Amino acid sequence: MSAERAHPPPAPVPGPGLFKGCLSCRLLSGGALVLSGAYVFNEARKVMKRGGPTSIGTVAQITFAASIAAWGLVVLTDPVGKSQRKT
Repeated sequence: MSAERAHPPPAPVPGPGLFKGCLSCRLLSGGALVLSGAYVFNEARKVMKRGGPTSIGTVAQITFAASIAAWGLVVLTDPVGKSQRKT
């Protein structure tokens, strides 16, 4: 019998990305991030409604809440790969 050749394993096929293939995954994680941002914002507003001083920590908390909500919107809309290149 002749010696069998060792065949290299097939090249891995690139997957659909982190959230591209699963709409329910995007809705769940994006919605959770938006709601988390709303919760953090609401907690910062509670301090301000009670008449407490607006400190740098409260401003940082509101900024963090806005960034969490923006991240959630990016996950929901999934803009990666939707823009066309001008040629």
